[in-house]
Amino acid sequence: MSVTLHEKRILITREENQAKEFSDKVIQYGGKPVEIPLLKISCKDKLENKQLLQNLHYYKWIFLTSANGVACFFKLISQYKWLPKVLENIKFATVGHKTAQILESYGYKADFIPSVYNADAMANEFTDEHTVMDEPLLLVRGNKSREVLPDWFTKHQIRFDAIEVYETVYNTPVKDELNQLLNKNNMDFITFTSPSAVEAFIELNGSQIPKEQIYVCIGTTTKQRAFELGIINTIAPELFTIDGMLERMSDYIAGKG
Repeated sequence: MSVTLHEKRILITREENQAKEFSDKVIQYGGKPVEIPLLKISCKDKLENKQLLQNLHYYKWIFLTSANGVACFFKLISQYKWLPKVLENIKFATVGHKTAQILESYGYKADFIPSVYNADAMANEFTDEHTVMDEPLLLVRGNKSREVLPDWFTKHQIRFDAIEVYETVYNTPVKDELNQLLNKNNMDFITFTSPSAVEAFIELNGSQIPKEQIYVCIGTTTKQRAFELGIINTIAPELFTIDGMLERMSDYIAGKG
């Protein structure tokens, strides 16, 4: 991938623990990252989670729709000291290759990855391939996860349970920092890696949307949420990844649209 960012200033809004990877790549390709994490993500434990994890052997598939979901799922597994042997008989579906890579770091591989990295494609393509489901599946999610998969499974009479393993909240302490930065109007790109990041941006800056700003959305779902909230000057990559976002910014700088 030939990417050149020409010292453009790029606002990284993703959660603090995930921002460094993005920033490092911006620097690698000649850009200037500015980190203001708009979200805080924490793993979540509750009685229902323990009960579901005690019965993992009932599930044929586990659906993982984010890297945070993978990390918090295995954190709970470790916390409860369940034997991982039960997971050897379960298949994993991940929303994209990045989530699959995180899964591999825990010693497991994805058995299903959709061709387009979002929940809509995940639902459509999975049900096309697996029309008969005798056993229930387990959906690993966060408190702000969309209802695409639950609705789809219900529509197609696929039995499932959902386990909420992490919580996403707005990082309100950065509100003043964000607004001061926006008032300077010296960012070349503002990046969003989830619909929740778009929502946090609107909430924390008082719904003020710099009109001349270029907003880079990781994929169509995030771009659609931005549009719904009045952010229309957006670009998005063909491949819904951080690398795809960097390449899209590079093409935009080069005048390729």
